[in-house]
Amino acid sequence: MAHKKGQGSSRNGRDSNAQRRGIKKFGGERVIAGNIIARQLGNKWRAGKGVGQGKDFTLFALIEGSVMFDQEGRRINVVAPVEATAVAS
Repeated sequence: MAHKKGQGSSRNGRDSNAQRRGIKKFGGERVIAGNIIARQLGNKWRAGKGVGQGKDFTLFALIEGSVMFDQEGRRINVVAPVEATAVAS
């Protein structure tokens, strides 16, 4: 009896899908509450003002505004837009 399987194909075929990590919204881009800003493994980027962090380290917007990076690109904030002054009519 053979001790090796023929062709070796039964040992192949295991490959995982890509995780699709990285920055999803870049500096200056507009976001609404709930938009995912970054998917990461560990704290590569830190959550700043207006940004929440999920249990899998996903960073997401808590408020509507625009994305802003600081601390040499390591902290992500969402800055609320400046409210336009209402014109009295």
